[in-house]
This record gives sequence, C-alpha cells and structure tokens, in this order.
Amino acid sequence: MTENTTDQLLAAIAAGVRVVDMGRTLTVGMPQSPNHPAYWHSLPRRHGDMVRSDGGSAANDMITMGTHVGTHIDALSHVSQDGKMYGGLDAGDALEGGRYVQLGAHTIAPMVRRGVLLDVPAALGVGRLEAGQEITVADLERTCEQQGTEIREGDVVLVRSGWGQHFDNGDNDLYRGLSTGVPGVGAAGATWLAGHGIHATGADTIAYERLAPGAGHGLLPAHRVLLVERGIYIIEALDLEEMGRDSVHEFLFVLSPLKFFGATGSPVRPIAVVGA
Repeated sequence: MTENTTDQLLAAIAAGVRVVDMGRTLTVGMPQSPNHPAYWHSLPRRHGDMVRSDGGSAANDMITMGTHVGTHIDALSHVSQDGKMYGGLDAGDALEGGRYVQLGAHTIAPMVRRGVLLDVPAALGVGRLEAGQEITVADLERTCEQQGTEIREGDVVLVRSGWGQHFDNGDNDLYRGLSTGVPGVGAAGATWLAGHGIHATGADTIAYERLAPGAGHGLLPAHRVLLVERGIYIIEALDLEEMGRDSVHEFLFVLSPLKFFGATGSPVRPIAVVGA
C-alpha cells in the first residue's frame, strides 16, 4: 500500500463506511469437510464452579478443531503435487520437526487489499448455481462484463455461487455436497483467475472449487493450480450473501490469519469495508 492509498482509505473512513462480516459463526455440528477434525467447544469452568471471596466468578473455554473448519484460509503448505509444494519445495524435506516452517500459516501476511466480488448467479440470472455446476471461464468473463468489474494485480477475488444459502438454512449434507456435488471453478477458471496476478481468491463453498456429483473431495485441481503452481491463497466457506444482496462488487478486503506456526491453514474472519 502506498502513502496515497493510505490517505484515500483514511478519507473514505472519515466519510463513513459499512463493515460486512464474511466469516461464518463457529458452532458444534456445523458443516465441514470430512477430511478435517470437527469443531468442538466446551466450558471446563462455569460460573459458580469457583467463586471468589468478593462474590466474583469466571467461566472459561476449551476449543478443538481442524484449521480448515469454518471460514478459513489455506496456507501454501496445504497441498502438494507429485511430491512438490509451491516453489518446487520437496514436500518431504519441507516438514521440519513436524511443522511446515517455510510455507505454514504463520507466513501468511495480514491482508488489506482491494477486494472484488464476482457474483456469478446474478450474472447468469439465477438465485444460486446447481450442484456440481462448473463456473467456466466464460461465466467469469460474463460476470466481470455485466458488473463492469476489472480484476487487477494483487486483488483478492471472491466468487459467489449462492451455495452458502444451504449453510444458512442448516442443510449441512447438501452444503457439503459429498453425493450431490458443489458448484465452483475448475482448473480452467483457476488458471484464468491466476493469470490476472491476484493475491488470493475465495468462495462461499466448502472446498472452493467445483466438486463433481458423487466424487466427494477426491480431486481438487483448482487447489493444485492456485496453491502449488501459482502461490495464490484460497479462502473457503465465506458468507457472501449480504454482499450479493447489496450488489457490492468492489471493496476494501481485510483478513488476518492466526499465526499458527507451521500449520497448513487458519480460521479467519474476513471483512469487507464498503461505502456507507
């Protein structure tokens, strides 16, 4: 960010802004990929378990979860192809003391960048995409054209499919789409996005990319293109319904991963800052 950019942001904030929360609330039993440990929350101490002499009491929590549960970001260490990670790093050699020191979640810098929403269902004239529907390069180009949206180098591009409605409605099995499939970009769409020099991309689905009906999470070619070949971060399980409803296509994107040393991902709470 340049000094001029910072001045523009501060001026915009002074004029009034609205903050849109794109992170999902973490709850026990929420839909998640079967490849990752589930979220669990408990209270080892409740109010009244210990009462201080002045009558005060405190409660505390314990949380266990995989780092790819809920709204989260994939570190570049998350995926390898033919034994190689981003930059040609050997996946076996990359593991140091049980941690991915070079490409772990702790290496993801906080993001304060121009964000772009590509609202594909709106461009195609539907409420949401169908199960297993691939978002093609033609779909992405059509969306940019209809929105009047330009993708620039360094952007964070979020792709709305409308599939997040199933998360909102509590349709956990449908949202996961293990048998039905899930809409999203494939290898061609990921390559097209990467060609714009973007910094990160995200979606409102559980695995970012298109999952074929009945295929589960067995093949993830867009992950290969983005994480391994191009070094582009992936953000999954975003809540993009408010952004789509209000036709917010360009915004200030803010995200900061937890600095889990050597981890393959991190829970996040992304926000969009838009004009009031």
